This record gives sequence, C-alpha cells and structure tokens, in this order.
Amino acid sequence: MRAAVATAFDKPLTLEERPVPKPGSGQVLVRLETCGLCHTDIHAMRGDWPVKPSLPFVPGHEGVGIIEELGAGVTRRAVGERVALPWLGHACGECRYCIDGRENLCESQQNTGYSIDGGYAEYALADARFASPVPNGISPLEAAPLACAGVTTYAAVKAAHIIPTERVAIFGVGGLGHLAVQYARIVGAEVVAIDVTEEKLDLALELGADHVVNAREVDPVEALQSLGGVDVAIVLALAPQVFDQAFASLNRGGRLILVSLPVEGTLTVPIFDTVLKGISIIGSIVGTRQDLAEVFALHAAGRTRVVAEARSLDDANAAVEQVLEGVVPARLVFEF
Repeated sequence: MRAAVATAFDKPLTLEERPVPKPGSGQVLVRLETCGLCHTDIHAMRGDWPVKPSLPFVPGHEGVGIIEELGAGVTRRAVGERVALPWLGHACGECRYCIDGRENLCESQQNTGYSIDGGYAEYALADARFASPVPNGISPLEAAPLACAGVTTYAAVKAAHIIPTERVAIFGVGGLGHLAVQYARIVGAEVVAIDVTEEKLDLALELGADHVVNAREVDPVEALQSLGGVDVAIVLALAPQVFDQAFASLNRGGRLILVSLPVEGTLTVPIFDTVLKGISIIGSIVGTRQDLAEVFALHAAGRTRVVAEARSLDDANAAVEQVLEGVVPARLVFEF
C-alpha cells in the first residue's frame, strides 16, 4: 500500500510502499477512501508540540473508508461498513473520564495520526470501538472533515452553553470555522465571523453568519464592541493576538472557548476583568464518539454543508504548503 510518512520533523512527507497491516484483537482493517488535511497534522509532522509523535509515523485523523477485515473478538463492526477514523483512536474505557462521558480527556488515549498511524495511507488499522459508522448518504469527501473539523467545533459550541439569541464570535473561518458558523446558527446564536480574507468572510455569510469582520482592515475588538460585544468567543485561529482580541470582545458573563493550539501557547488575561465581569475560560478538545454521531446525524439531515476540495496523496506536501499559505477555501481532502 502507498503511505505518506513523516520521517523527520524538518523534512517533507515521504511517499512509501508498505505492506498492508493485519488487524489484531479488537481491531479492524480499513481501506481508506479519503482523509482530510488538518492543521494538527502539520503540527504533528513538524513536532511543534511538547509531546511529539514517535518517528516515523503516518499522519491523518480524518480518515474515512470501508472495513475489509475484522480482528479477533470484533462483533460490533462489519466487513463492508463505512467508518471514520477520528483523532480519538483509543481510550481506556475504565477511568473516571471515560465512565462519566468525557472519554476525550482519557489520560491513556491514543490519537490517530499522532501516536498511532493514521489515514495518509491506502489502509489503516483502527480500534473497532472507535471506528465511527458513517451514515448512508454522506459521501467520503464530506465525511472526512466532519470527523475532526466538525466534531471539534460542534463540541466547542456545546461547551459554550449558548442560549438562543446570544451573540457568538467565531475567530477564524477555515476548515473548522466554516462548520462552527453553522453549528452556532443551529443552536440559535447571532453569529459574527472574523477573518483576514474576504473570500472566507463571503463564505461565512453564505453559510449563515449575521455579521463579518475583516480583522486585516479594522480593529476586531472595536468592531465587535460596536455590535454590543459578544457573549461567546470561539477561537479557531492561531495568531497570538487573536486570543487577546477574543477576550477583550466579551460581555459580562462571557465565555472564551479555546480550541486552536498555537506553537507559542501562553494566554495572559487580566484577573481583575475576569473576576468582575464573570468571564469563563474554557478549553475544548475535539469531541466524543457521541458528539461525532450527532455531527453525522445533523449532516445526514441536511443541516450542515461541508466545503472541501479533493487532492491526491501524491501532492501531499504541496497541499500542506497551501494550508500554511491560507489559500484554501476550507478543507483539503486526500482521495484514494
């Protein structure tokens, strides 16, 4: 099988021929149809974060494909079934977080495309319990971004506990942000999209945003305060100044939802304002299997739209550069 492999943190991906793996106990073998390119994959390839992947590894945690073989003991999945291979590739199922429904906080978790080989390959192994079924009617091209960009922003919107008619600011309209706009609209929010690219702001309006702010042309804090401030700010962008802007835009009782993980990841907030205004700062990390099931159900019901462009795995390194340059409309997806 062909696979795009990270062999060093300072080198491009290498296309390799590898043997098709055999599923072990509790695993399934999946023939990949698609895999989305997430910015987290780029962080993984470059070893940006404190806990680095072990080299060599295959990136990709938005894989979608067909189960071709079951390992011993697998009873809940079937050959021929289409599944997604999300970031949460394994959790212990026994710790306090797994038991109370917060499996995404499990300290023993394994992450697809990071600590275990992911979807930048024609075949991949997966823990059968975490290979999430994709409903009929959702194409592999659309399902791939939903497996991370979708579930991550959906979980962030849930974590914000948005009350209908509250004003919600989405900082960053890309692979994640274009879906966050839609989820915030679904829960009844007045949505403001902030970005530095007119094309992405036009897309946000097309997807239901009530207001847009071009942060390259105006001060986003002033623009948001002129609207009356915001009740929730969801940060999906990586620029360090965005976090300060999001905090400064909040009304009393506001919630700052942190999703993106910049390389220089330090947040400084004024304690006085945080306490007196009753500000909540919430970290939101991907989502659970139940969150992903709900994301797929919403999309199957026609409530969301995925904006994605297909790429070949042969062009993986060029696709990475396009994402870094910010010239893609929303999500790039490798098709096999």
